[in-house]
Amino acid sequence: MEQVSETPVVWAQKVLDAVGPLRQAAARRSIAVSDHTRQDIDSLLDAGDRLNELMSGDSSSKNHDLLNVIGAIRGYAEMLNEESADLHPGITTTLPAILSVVRSTVVAGASNTAKPPSADPTDAGVILAVDDMPENRELISRLLHRSGHTVITAESGEEALELLGTMAVDVVLLDLMMPGIGGAEVLRRLKDDPELRATPVVMISGRQDMQQIIGCIQAGADDYLLKPFNPVVLQARISAGIERKRWHDREQQYRRQLERNEAFIRATFGRYLSDQIVDEILESPEGLELGGDLREVTIMMSDIRGFTTLSEHLPPQKVVQLLNRYLGRMTEIIIEHDGTIDEFLGDAVLAVFGAPRHADDDAERAVKCAIAMQAAMEEVNQQNSADGLPELDMALALNTGTVVAGNIGSERRAKYGFVGHAMNVTSRIEDATGRKEILISESTLEKLPDHYELGDRRSLSVKGIEESVVVYQLLGASL
Repeated sequence: MEQVSETPVVWAQKVLDAVGPLRQAAARRSIAVSDHTRQDIDSLLDAGDRLNELMSGDSSSKNHDLLNVIGAIRGYAEMLNEESADLHPGITTTLPAILSVVRSTVVAGASNTAKPPSADPTDAGVILAVDDMPENRELISRLLHRSGHTVITAESGEEALELLGTMAVDVVLLDLMMPGIGGAEVLRRLKDDPELRATPVVMISGRQDMQQIIGCIQAGADDYLLKPFNPVVLQARISAGIERKRWHDREQQYRRQLERNEAFIRATFGRYLSDQIVDEILESPEGLELGGDLREVTIMMSDIRGFTTLSEHLPPQKVVQLLNRYLGRMTEIIIEHDGTIDEFLGDAVLAVFGAPRHADDDAERAVKCAIAMQAAMEEVNQQNSADGLPELDMALALNTGTVVAGNIGSERRAKYGFVGHAMNVTSRIEDATGRKEILISESTLEKLPDHYELGDRRSLSVKGIEESVVVYQLLGASL
């Protein structure tokens, strides 16, 4: 950090004395310079005039303003010195004295002659320089433009806040002492804004007040530079700030991508599973990996009796309307009972209770779901009648057994599904179920409490099983 070893007033007088010979040399008509060099010389001399005015003034911010102007003189002198090979000797001989004075207060060991590095195009950023003094804004713009950055300037805190609200900025160079909204207040508002708080802020001030420096850092400033600043140090601060901002932007982009992926997964799984089950799948690191495990589940199969015949006598759009109404209502009921829809097979629905989330009441929830589905058919048929569509009769079968449950398929295409002998048994039971009937297997009945009404007991011959499968007609709950 640079420190002033003399009072700003004493130092300013030495700077003025050093600038005098440059003013005399520049006034010679015979000295030819390029347009941009003439602009730098004029800017340096204008800063000298400003310094002279401040010397005769009296204000509480006099020292701060003196350091501001001296910093501008130093910056232009260093830029001219870099071009010394192309300058007239009458100009170049005046620069060492100016640079000697403005650099005399830098802490020993700091590099005063290093040239600010040119920024790689990929590392260049958009810099907002906020300063109430035009010579400082111009100098910072010249220095940073030479390094490849895009520089936007604001002469007040109010203008800075307005610009920050309308455009993306990588780093803010913020003067601490300004009329109106000062730098500290701009910093506070910027860090209070969720959209802007990640923008790096480098505070710049001529006041060597440690409490003030600590206060700015605690308020969220990323760095603090004292005027007159070293251009090399300024460039280093800018580069570090841009790097922080780029890392933040990449992190935000990655987070948004994760959120989009999660939203897609939720939307996809949410069409078949309850929100609770989707949460459990996403919260488990292995939730979407291929593979499965053995689970005891209760399987439910349903379909519309005679649907093939019905669909042959209806226009395609009516068939789709009929089917979507039925499947939509049944899906809602299954999800309400925390069931997992494995697939739709035309007018048939295959659902499972007990995977991926297992609970002690899986079988009973499946039974309650089947009863609710049959009850909902009355509402579905009322809507069908109102639209001139035929009424539907549904058959339901439930069976409890062990299956392999998991993500089945390939890395490119997979589904959460179930395989096993119990699935085939359920399909055979469903084939034997009549219109508006619910049949449950003996294995499901054993998992239920006693308050369900049962009808006929039947024995079914199932392909692949030597013994008959015992099933019961479920009439409803007795409570």
